[in-house]
Amino acid sequence: MKSGEKIYIWERDDWPCFTYDLSQLAIVLAQTSQLQGRLFEKIHSLGILQRKEASLQALTDEVLKTSAIEGESLNHDAVRSSIARRLGIDIGALAPTDRNVEGVVELVLDATANYEQPLAQERLFAWHAALFPTGYSGMSPIRVGQWRDDVSGPMQVVSGPIGKQKVHFEAPPASRLPIEITAFLRWFESGQEENPLLKAGLAHLRFVTLHPFDDGNGRIARAIGDMALARAEQMPQRCYSLSAQIQKERKDYYDQLEHTQKGTLDVTPWLAWFLGCLSRAMQGAESSLAAALGKSRFWQQWAGVPFNARQIKILNRLLDGFEGKLTSSKWAAISKCSADTALRDINELVALGVLCKTDSGGRSTSYELIPLSYV
Repeated sequence: MKSGEKIYIWERDDWPCFTYDLSQLAIVLAQTSQLQGRLFEKIHSLGILQRKEASLQALTDEVLKTSAIEGESLNHDAVRSSIARRLGIDIGALAPTDRNVEGVVELVLDATANYEQPLAQERLFAWHAALFPTGYSGMSPIRVGQWRDDVSGPMQVVSGPIGKQKVHFEAPPASRLPIEITAFLRWFESGQEENPLLKAGLAHLRFVTLHPFDDGNGRIARAIGDMALARAEQMPQRCYSLSAQIQKERKDYYDQLEHTQKGTLDVTPWLAWFLGCLSRAMQGAESSLAAALGKSRFWQQWAGVPFNARQIKILNRLLDGFEGKLTSSKWAAISKCSADTALRDINELVALGVLCKTDSGGRSTSYELIPLSYV
């Protein structure tokens, strides 16, 4: 960087006064708001248990993918078990967890379930400490629960082999962080932003541009964005994962960040991308909620029938999306029962009109659920 040359948005005289053209965002903003409304309707039509299950799935995706974006792979079963325990959901045997999993889960749940609590410096420090319980990021010691100090040089986002590294972004000097973070937190807690969805996108961008910690800035920025979305929705339950969608569009995500952070304070393109990504996350959640709603309606339809434990187990597997064809031999294997017992279970469900034989041929008879509309 040449002396006096301004490359990054935080160097501009009018930082952090973002501007955007609302007319260019009107269509995608309306589409996102409409999707948001449809999701609310679907999740409120679910029973309490189904709502918890939908939230469990979304939160599990959020924890796994916000870490995957940073190149960290967490164990799916450990994450799901940790969240289920906190939500009070019985998922059977719980998988063992570790401190890294627990830390990310604590961050994501606190940001969304406790969205009404103020975002303060102490809370950010607690989130950071939860992410790095050992005081290390990989093999490198880091300053945990405190702002970076830049003793080893400016905070930079780089890629490529040593000696040929490309600098994608350089954060503001550490000396500016106390003033910058204070201003950010004051803005975040104010009601000045006219649209809460836009505020979520701006909060994400502004925090990740400050890059105040030695590590974990991306995960905390996404948690802040999720907190803003939870405030917009006035609902602690999550039914979609923005991080899961960002992970799918990871290259675009980093390209958009770099282009925006090296551009002007007109962040219309960033907000258009953010809203589009959010819309795609909501669209994916719609299909998941539709399946959960179908499951809820199924059990409402058959609430008066005393199914046995084996039948309930297999019916839930079918409702969740059974892979392959259900045969009596698969029923026996999954339920750990005899072939005669499996066939008796199946025939009872066929007689009730819950299952029917499939039309597909083959050597083994297979069965499928009868759609509720035909019951």
